[in-house]
Amino acid sequence: MSRRRIGFWYRLAAILVKPPLLLLFSRDWRGMEHIPDEGGFITAVNHNSYLDPLSYAHFQYNTGRPPRFLAKVSLFQRGAVGRFMRGTGQIPVYRDTLDAADAFRAAVEAVHRGECVAFYPEGTLTRDPRLWPMEGKSGAARVALLTRAPVIPVAQWGAHEAMPPYATERRLRLRPRKTLVVVAGPPVDLGEFYGRQPTPEVLREATDRIMDAITELLADVRHEPPPAERYAHRRTTPERRVRRTAPEEENAE
Repeated sequence: MSRRRIGFWYRLAAILVKPPLLLLFSRDWRGMEHIPDEGGFITAVNHNSYLDPLSYAHFQYNTGRPPRFLAKVSLFQRGAVGRFMRGTGQIPVYRDTLDAADAFRAAVEAVHRGECVAFYPEGTLTRDPRLWPMEGKSGAARVALLTRAPVIPVAQWGAHEAMPPYATERRLRLRPRKTLVVVAGPPVDLGEFYGRQPTPEVLREATDRIMDAITELLADVRHEPPPAERYAHRRTTPERRVRRTAPEEENAE
């Protein structure tokens, strides 16, 4: 998709969403030069707030290359939200069904059509106590190896201050005014994986390469080193979670 072919529904969504974002938040956007001018590509984005899909989409829309998100199918069935999801060409994900592979086929087809397909490789909001990226799922790597399209890592920060990921009340905290940081980096080098069988080991290595790139960008934004070991959701024991929260508790004291 070229920078000029955005479409009616995306433009309508921008008319509705951009003004409040511009009014309520400051922006710190970097790395737009890494977004390809032409041809299909993939973005891989960290996820630490229910608000950050809007801040990332705003950034990406302003590059002229609007993203096609992979989103759970239930969102496509909800009235006006579903109409916008369908109209803007988002890609439904059927989790834990025989249709689950359709999302990846649709993502591959979208890349081949020259579009931007956006992945949240963690698959959900990060569970890391300090909001660093968790271990990623293999979907972005799988599509990247099938299409050999550029994978652009994107790190974002600040949305969690306005809407914390696991607050009991999902309400915006607008004062003081928050800054939404979105940073795109250069394409992740996955060349060594091209032509190899997509075994679990190969997909894990490629996924780790993508997550490393996102984490490096976020570390630069946060001006602090990331943890030595990436948080592994579902496999992390209670004892390990306690150890991972220790630095934050020490800083609080």
